Amino acid sequence: MKKRILLIDHHENPPDDRVSTHLAALGFELDLRRPALGDALGEANGMDDLAGCVIFGGLQNVDEVEQYPFLRDEMEWIRACHARDIPLLGICLGAQLIAGAFGAAVTPLPGGSCEFGYYPVSPAEDEHGRDFLPRAMHVTQAHFYECALPRGATLLARGETCAHQAFRCGETTYALQFHPEVTPGVLERWQNSDWAGACFAAPGAQTRERMNELARLHDAAQHEWFTGFLEKLFARGHGLGGRS
Repeated sequence: MKKRILLIDHHENPPDDRVSTHLAALGFELDLRRPALGDALGEANGMDDLAGCVIFGGLQNVDEVEQYPFLRDEMEWIRACHARDIPLLGICLGAQLIAGAFGAAVTPLPGGSCEFGYYPVSPAEDEHGRDFLPRAMHVTQAHFYECALPRGATLLARGETCAHQAFRCGETTYALQFHPEVTPGVLERWQNSDWAGACFAAPGAQTRERMNELARLHDAAQHEWFTGFLEKLFARGHGLGGRS
């Protein structure tokens, strides 16, 4: 039974996000790698015991591969997971790396705008969208960039400012522009971070007070949806507590 899930982080974050806590609670062995700090991802032939992979967000951008060459390695890793049908989830930068890995453009939002706070997303208007996200909901966002849809990808969720909020390549590679892994505690840490000032100052960002209000209203629904999604993607078929 495959129990190892590789987590790719781009900073030294504590493992208190919903991905880390929920997958650990399901019984997975979490293998945390930080290529930005020199960790190797390993060789493709070392993937045989992987139950899945999650690529988190980061301050880096896909168009900065010369400055951050590990991003190129991560896109190669994405293609290798995809070729082997290993369940893969990319969040924010992770989603943009998936887009880049399959030839889609990743560009800044118009006018230097930023989604920072809680914003509504809606399911795509077909059975794929409704299966992924049964109804519209507010989700956590923190990004200056957006990505086009890779050729052959299936759009799963839309947003007002950023059209491609979630998509799937094949059956097992999922990309989320938003941050459902963010708990209220993680959000507070982000609000107090060195990088938050640039986000708060950008067009489109919410105030701290507004995002805290929206978190109180919508975080429980985000938690319920995302933990169910994680179980559906990673736990079912591995005998590790997925919901029926």
